[in-house]
Amino acid sequence: MESNARLFKRSDWLNKSLRIYNRIMTEEKELAVHAFVIPVTPFQQNCSILWCTETKKGAVIDPGGDIDQIITAINKYDVKIEKILITHAHLDHAGATAELSRKLNVPIEGPHKDDMFLIESLEEQGKKYNFSPAESFETSRFLEGGDEVTIGNQIFGVRHCPGHTPGHVIFFHKEAKIAAVGDVLFQGSIGRSDLPRGNHQQLVNSIVNELWPLGDEIRFIPGHGPMSTFGNERLTNPYVSDFALGIDREVSDAVRKQETSME
Repeated sequence: MESNARLFKRSDWLNKSLRIYNRIMTEEKELAVHAFVIPVTPFQQNCSILWCTETKKGAVIDPGGDIDQIITAINKYDVKIEKILITHAHLDHAGATAELSRKLNVPIEGPHKDDMFLIESLEEQGKKYNFSPAESFETSRFLEGGDEVTIGNQIFGVRHCPGHTPGHVIFFHKEAKIAAVGDVLFQGSIGRSDLPRGNHQQLVNSIVNELWPLGDEIRFIPGHGPMSTFGNERLTNPYVSDFALGIDREVSDAVRKQETSME
């Protein structure tokens, strides 16, 4: 197991994007939501801790594994975790959910009910990929598009975004301009749709109809790799950019400057 020092060094390249987000938001108003990303499992999945600045109450999103590292980050930022949120039930995102829920004595919310077949197969997924023991979990609340979840005093919206899995959801805070999108969208790419019950056209529709309307300035934490913004992906993503999809719209200078701000 990696040392704590190496954990935070490994996380630093991801959190550079978060520091950019923090700086930009602090210039506009007092930051209401903070976040920290922890790459976990051999798949380097972006488990994230989001917390309400006012209350220091937070949530762990997608604890796929490496629980000791997650707890180290929680203690480092002195966050009181009140729940676990799940975007979808693939092993690298949900494999350690049940164990972490027991350790922290907190409920689980998400994903959408259409991922139940994946929840039930988590132990089998763990054996297939030789992960540390994974187990199914019982969520206290399946989520639907249009639902809301609370983190401290902050309210996050939920969107149902099938395509990578049928029950995939994403979480967003429009005022803080941040979203956790799991494996729907990445910087320069999109989620796989060749896995069980995946659907490429559904995935593209989810991105165009559920993510893009949230606004170009939304910064998102993807399931893997560095952060980006919806505006940047609409400009540059080879799979779902406006150009790739034949969408004609006028792009503001502010959006074009996002490419520079993400460097």
